[in-house]
Amino acid sequence: MPHAVIEAISAMAAASLNVFVESAPYMLFGMFVAGLLRAFVPEGFIFSRLGGRGPGSVLLASLLGAPLPLCSCGVIPAAAEIRRRGAGRGATAAFLISTPETGVDSVAVTYALLGPAMAVIRPLAAVVTATLAGLFVNALDSDRPAAAAPQAPRSGRALHAPADFAAGLSTPDACANACTAGCGCGGRPSQQAPLLVRLMAGIRYAFGELLPDIGGWFVLGVVLSGIISALVPPDFIQARLGSGIAPMLAVLAVAVPLYVCATASTPIAAALLVKGLSPGAALVFLLAGPATNAATLAVAVKILGKRGAASYLAAIVVCSLAAGLCLDAFFPGVAAKTADFLATSGKDAPGLPSYLAAAVLAACLLWPLFAKRRTTCECGCTGPDAPRP
Repeated sequence: MPHAVIEAISAMAAASLNVFVESAPYMLFGMFVAGLLRAFVPEGFIFSRLGGRGPGSVLLASLLGAPLPLCSCGVIPAAAEIRRRGAGRGATAAFLISTPETGVDSVAVTYALLGPAMAVIRPLAAVVTATLAGLFVNALDSDRPAAAAPQAPRSGRALHAPADFAAGLSTPDACANACTAGCGCGGRPSQQAPLLVRLMAGIRYAFGELLPDIGGWFVLGVVLSGIISALVPPDFIQARLGSGIAPMLAVLAVAVPLYVCATASTPIAAALLVKGLSPGAALVFLLAGPATNAATLAVAVKILGKRGAASYLAAIVVCSLAAGLCLDAFFPGVAAKTADFLATSGKDAPGLPSYLAAAVLAACLLWPLFAKRRTTCECGCTGPDAPRP
């Protein structure tokens, strides 16, 4: 193998490892907070407050969706449920956008890789984008009763099976049905359960279901960031695309059809920033990438109708571009702060706590590959939470 190829592979591996180690403590913290949300925020608390069709319900849908750690596919059943319970198309669209665009896990990783400024701007931009998009959907689409919306199952395990919703069907998950009936094989713990039981159930959800669901995409994002860091020359983007709206449109063309969750998009954005992408263009990628992909758009047609889905996609495109342009035009200090953060973050080697956190995160990511993923319990359920023999 040529020496240059070996050097390139070594550089990619080193860059990817550095990003993984720097992200690990914040990723674990984000998963822990996600577990707390799962354990102590009742499912009905969200659904019961989004039953209106006015501007207030749109804003509330954006705010409630923002901290939830669901990707653009995992949010589909939850959005179908709030639509079934009477939420307007605008509120449903706002929830569909704000939930995958940001979350406690992605904000933690954003702080680690992009700095505190972007960690604040990203969730704020997500909420504003989702709210404006929801209002846009309401303004352009006359709402009809939601009886035709697909019915979402109430098991947390079913939050990661969007394919059946694309066909307008409930998820035929035996464990979901049995758990709803109360066999205890997973699902959300009762709010009357002891504190420790709810806490452990939330942690099991975060590290046993949520992390395996997004972990592969996060690792892919880390690897892609390493490839970009090692192979793309400095200021490559500025030299080829310049500044302004051109790189934003290029990023948007890639981000809309691409499946990338909010956490996985963060290391990619960090690598692109180092190579000359502006913070505004990076924000476009961070907003549009997690909010859209081919599968989500297909289901949006089912939940929102054709006009509602078209309004939803148009709103994401317009609002993401507007957010990126505003960031570059009116907040030039963010670019300097982000550049300084990126320039200094890689100079010092990660400390021992970061390496320990990386080892724990790697073990959590690898465990499902070696564990017996699906077992059967006495009631006939199958799933990772079913009792093991």
